[in-house]
Amino acid sequence: MSKSVRKNTTTGSNGPAAGAPKATRKPRVQNPKPKTASAENKPAPKARPVAEPPEPDTQTPPIANAKLPTETMEVHHHPQLEHNPKPFKEYLLEGFMIFIAVMMGFIAENIREAIDNNEQVKHLTAQLVQDLKTDTAQLSHNIAEETQILHYNDTLINLAQQPLATTDTRRIQKMAANSHSMWIFHPSLGAIAAIKNQVHLKQFSNSEIIRFFAQYEKHIDLLNTDREINLQYQRVYLDPFLTQHLTPPNMIAAFDSTGRPTAKMRNLKQEDLDQLAADMVLTSVITREMVNSTKMVKADAVALLQYVKKQYQPEE
Repeated sequence: MSKSVRKNTTTGSNGPAAGAPKATRKPRVQNPKPKTASAENKPAPKARPVAEPPEPDTQTPPIANAKLPTETMEVHHHPQLEHNPKPFKEYLLEGFMIFIAVMMGFIAENIREAIDNNEQVKHLTAQLVQDLKTDTAQLSHNIAEETQILHYNDTLINLAQQPLATTDTRRIQKMAANSHSMWIFHPSLGAIAAIKNQVHLKQFSNSEIIRFFAQYEKHIDLLNTDREINLQYQRVYLDPFLTQHLTPPNMIAAFDSTGRPTAKMRNLKQEDLDQLAADMVLTSVITREMVNSTKMVKADAVALLQYVKKQYQPEE
């Protein structure tokens, strides 16, 4: 009896024994597994990216059955031209026509240049005529005035050769003051200088105008030389005589056209008058040279004026 009971309790294959109290089961407590180092270092699962909405396609979708541009291009085929040799007369005619065109352009350019040159020549010669008229008027005036100064020189020479007791000292002072002057010529050389710069023009290069210029300027230089010598003689001879022998009131009156100096003179001796007469001879000589040079310059100006009028017929 006891043997059978042990069998039933040990095997438990057929369930609990009858009449035995039911065994109570304790609930199984599941303890969480401790995190290991590998679990702590394990990266978190990546978040699944959210798909962005596709961008709208701005390009025109291909049209079905559309032909490619290469299929619609038109191909122009150049015709195969036959280059037949031209007759010799045609080549000759073409060359002749080109030659005529070049010659016509060359002739037109020469005509235009000739017209411009003629206008320039006309303007310069007209200005030259006006300058020469001004010069001749000035030269005529200078000739008259220098001739009068020459007369004063000769008169002073005659007075200085008289004895001191009988000579007219008032007139000596007046003639000495009148001899102490000159007239300077200022030529108008603007048009001459301009023409020299344009001497390459045919109207000037084929004429004698440059020879007239050279003659005119040569005599002007001679006149200027005479003027410098005359000025030097006045400073050396006349100035000392006036400052040494004229009183201040008489000197003022002598150089005044309406003044009348007195007969009184300072420290005047016969030797002083003799020296004045000899000095005035030299002064008179150079004054006469100035008059002659002025006449030559005027003659050159008149000859040049006549030549320009005849050669170019400028407008006056």
